[in-house]
Amino acid sequence: MGHGDLMSRAEDVADQFLRVTKHYLPHAARLCLVSTFLEDAVRMWFQWSDQSEYMESTWSCGHVLANVFVLVNLLGQLGGCVLVLSRNCVQPACCALFGILSLQMVAYSLLWDLKFLMRNLALGGGLLLLLAECRQEARSVFAGVPSVSQRQSPKHLLQLGGRVLLILMFMTLLHLELSALSVLMDLVGTALVLLVAVGFKTKLAALTLVAWLLCINVTFNAFWNVPAHSPLHDFLKYDFFQTTSVIGGLLLVVALGPGGVSLDEKKKEW
Repeated sequence: MGHGDLMSRAEDVADQFLRVTKHYLPHAARLCLVSTFLEDAVRMWFQWSDQSEYMESTWSCGHVLANVFVLVNLLGQLGGCVLVLSRNCVQPACCALFGILSLQMVAYSLLWDLKFLMRNLALGGGLLLLLAECRQEARSVFAGVPSVSQRQSPKHLLQLGGRVLLILMFMTLLHLELSALSVLMDLVGTALVLLVAVGFKTKLAALTLVAWLLCINVTFNAFWNVPAHSPLHDFLKYDFFQTTSVIGGLLLVVALGPGGVSLDEKKKEW
């Protein structure tokens, strides 16, 4: 079987998967995408005193402001997730979750940790895709005046930004080791993320990355195998749900397609 035949068969399998799951995929994508925010809201509730003490000791902001920080995080994330999942006021909900992400990056000094910064930016990419999904294209107000090119519409630009930010998650998974298996995994992973970024064979590449991330997540972030009192349990749990959110973003790429700013769209004109 030639390379072209193998690629065609893989695309046929991906198309069949989409036909079977088209009514459920967007819902699963949303749930996965907001999972890290739901988990963090629950964490804020059960670790309220620890989070408050951390903020008070780190920023010397006082007991009241430290508790306000925890409350804002809890209500902002929980409320945003409920609105996203119920498809009500999705744009304000996404803005609120963006705000929580920004607040946490500053409060927990994630701006100076490249790995955590890239993963939070990847989460932001997922939220951009969520905005693209719910955005309604505005109609031209003036009759007879040409509308903005569909390829340059805000929705398609959001999809482009979301795809580019999502791939930052995979940059944190590169091993950069000299073993044959590590080099092979790095090369394949890099090729797949570049395909998603430029929008070429996008749905197939995104589905492949979803399968890859699922395997990595279940294998390396199995927090359920670690005692709950261990610090490693919280770390793996945080990593697990962040990765799950990026999986949700990739599922949105599969459900929505790459958008107008992509090689897949450009091919239609050739």
